[in-house]
Amino acid sequence: MTTLKLGRRALMGAALAAMSFGAPAFAEGEQVADSIHFLIPGGAGGGWDGTARGTGEALTKAGLVGTASYENMSGGGGGKAIGYLIENAESNHGTLMVNSTPIVIRSLTGVFPHNFRDLTLVAGTIGDYAAIVVGKDSPINNMEELLAAFDADPNGTAIGGGSVPGGMDHLVAAMVMEAAGKDALSVKYIPYDAGGKAMAALLSGEIAALSTGFSEAVDLAAAGEVKIIGITAEQRVEAAPDAMTMKEQGIDTTFVNWRGFFGPPGLPAETAAVYQEAIAKMYDTPEWEEVRARNGWVNIHNSGDDFRAFLEEQEQVIGDLMKKLGFL
Repeated sequence: MTTLKLGRRALMGAALAAMSFGAPAFAEGEQVADSIHFLIPGGAGGGWDGTARGTGEALTKAGLVGTASYENMSGGGGGKAIGYLIENAESNHGTLMVNSTPIVIRSLTGVFPHNFRDLTLVAGTIGDYAAIVVGKDSPINNMEELLAAFDADPNGTAIGGGSVPGGMDHLVAAMVMEAAGKDALSVKYIPYDAGGKAMAALLSGEIAALSTGFSEAVDLAAAGEVKIIGITAEQRVEAAPDAMTMKEQGIDTTFVNWRGFFGPPGLPAETAAVYQEAIAKMYDTPEWEEVRARNGWVNIHNSGDDFRAFLEEQEQVIGDLMKKLGFL
């Protein structure tokens, strides 16, 4: 069985609030900060984008933050945004970057020279299962049919994703195919810049299936654009009750991808503490629960030193898995 659990404890809700530029201060009443600027390392339509915007939506609607702004900075498999945050650390004390499992994967593979230790670790906040989807008009309706198509024509049954080769979506596709008894290295994987472009490739027939986050798959399925043919949860998820798990289909693998927030290096401890305090305030808000439920996220919270220990543990687990699959 291939199992990669990227969360240590589930909580009722998770989110992030941050203060505006300058010294930390609590406003009167509930509001923790005037504003927060989210730095998103990928393009629109991807999992990072959805996590940052969903978090900002909940924070502002709950009244914890006055306003939220967003900046998409794709490039280098996420390395461009990380480099920018490090190089402009002093002027970005009001900016938090969203990231996830790829910050571990891409540092292991040398896609970029930095890793999570070069940033201020604020908190891991949520988890998202992975999903395999096909276009709404595809003749494929389940994993058995996708595997049959792969057996008949491996090169013509490409799987796309919104991450670089050896990245998150590629790793999930390889894990699933390996668990199904196929040669993971023979899977033709085509990368795209985040979920939007990958979705366009799926609808055009350039790829047979798409490896993506469950929350993205739910949105696409609700819009009538795709069929979800398998998810990496232990059991079916309320947000998409008709979506079968891989395990239901005889593919013994599960996976959940954490997502969290990072500050620039040298972020004052008192500022980081404001961010972490705001997370605790966010847990009990119905605004966050609405966003979480809508996206089918798993609530995972690791703050500060716990977040560091969590990431170091996952670095070991993921490294071992990537070696097994031939990516390292």
